[in-house]
Amino acid sequence: MDNNSIGTPAQLADPNYTPPLLKAIPLGIQHVLAMFIANVTPAIIVAGAAGFGFGSNSPDFPELLYMIQMSMLFAGLATLLQTITIGPVGAALPIVQGTSFAFLPIMIPLVAGKGVDGLAALYTGIFIGGLFHAFLGLFIGKIRFALPPLVTGLVVTMIGLALVKVGIQYAAGGVPAIGTPEYGSALNWGAALVVIFVTLGLKFFARGMLSVSAVLVGLIVGYIFALLTGMLTVDAITTSWDRAAAFALPMPFKYGFELSFAAILGFCLMAVISAIETVGDVSGITKGGAGREATDKEISGATFADGLGTALAGIFGALPNTSFSQNVGLIAMTRIMSRHVVTIGAIFLIICGLIPKVGGLIRTIPIEVLGGGVIVMFGMVVAAGISMLSDVHWNRRNMVIFAIALSVGLGLQLEPGAVQHLPGTLKILLTSGLLPAALIAVVLNLILPEELAAESTEEVSGGMAGHGEGSLPGE
Repeated sequence: MDNNSIGTPAQLADPNYTPPLLKAIPLGIQHVLAMFIANVTPAIIVAGAAGFGFGSNSPDFPELLYMIQMSMLFAGLATLLQTITIGPVGAALPIVQGTSFAFLPIMIPLVAGKGVDGLAALYTGIFIGGLFHAFLGLFIGKIRFALPPLVTGLVVTMIGLALVKVGIQYAAGGVPAIGTPEYGSALNWGAALVVIFVTLGLKFFARGMLSVSAVLVGLIVGYIFALLTGMLTVDAITTSWDRAAAFALPMPFKYGFELSFAAILGFCLMAVISAIETVGDVSGITKGGAGREATDKEISGATFADGLGTALAGIFGALPNTSFSQNVGLIAMTRIMSRHVVTIGAIFLIICGLIPKVGGLIRTIPIEVLGGGVIVMFGMVVAAGISMLSDVHWNRRNMVIFAIALSVGLGLQLEPGAVQHLPGTLKILLTSGLLPAALIAVVLNLILPEELAAESTEEVSGGMAGHGEGSLPGE
């Protein structure tokens, strides 16, 4: 689509400009397509961890449909808070909100094996954590100093590392299939690899929207592969479609209200990380779309909307919301800053969220097909973290901070039994790996002296001293 036919350069850089409707609608929908699968995936993973997800044969499996529905509905409503704004809530920028991967390492141990019974504490924690997140909007600019790229890059990398195991399990057939002959079969991996290869092909060789929505297209091709090979039947699709209602409204506190200190503390601590991520996304949007820095009002408004959107999500059975980084890249690509374009995308998401039949179709995606997409997405989370770490000045001080935080955090993820004698709350928080790593990195970054002597790390580095300066060759 030719930008000159949409508006002048000055209009395109103006968040308040409304393009002609016939052009604004497809632009808005492409924002949704860029984040659609990533938005519903956390609900599928949480349901799987709780024990009523794909392949579980649990009588509670239909609850996954409600969680998918809420993921779409509240991503749309949270996006409207950002684009339309209510008082100080919202940045009045084209920010697309969606369900956050960042909270998965906290949510998985909270619900592990508990079924629907584990959701009351989860959603109560999301609600209270969302209110705390909104509170951060009052002073978000003042705490950014405590979360430099060393900390945020470490946290994002840890999020990805905590989740890559899920992608491999899904591609092999899902947790319920572990121990059966079908787990890891050639057919299962074939479906996952089709998705991976199509996604990579589009990412590297396609342009425009095909490249941006490569994971979605990859999943569609994988879905067709599953139909052709008999992994998925037409009867299963029609049954799921017929059983899903044509329209349904959300229910407040559908799963109850239960105060859990581990859930509340976990979501509040992660809210700080999520808030800083949103600050980065707001800055990326204003720089990429308008060539300017974000204002304090925009940053605080975005944080208010982030938190309030998450709190509302917790009330009605959706997962924590945050700004979606892939849509920042889409704005940098299209150079269209209109918030009203994103509003159209938000309305499309809300409509999908009110029609359970859409979730009924998503629910039929074979877990092996989803595994291919998840491997790519979670791998990209790790890559994004490493990219953030490339901005770090890798002196010996920062190497020591990173080494200790990563060793403790990743080690606790890999060996949760090491803290089996601790109280339940501490055990959940520590075995996430994410929170101890972030806490260690923040504290050490604040208290350690700026420089370490040249010889101070030689005895523990095994002769492998790094010399990186935080930039890539040719930059």
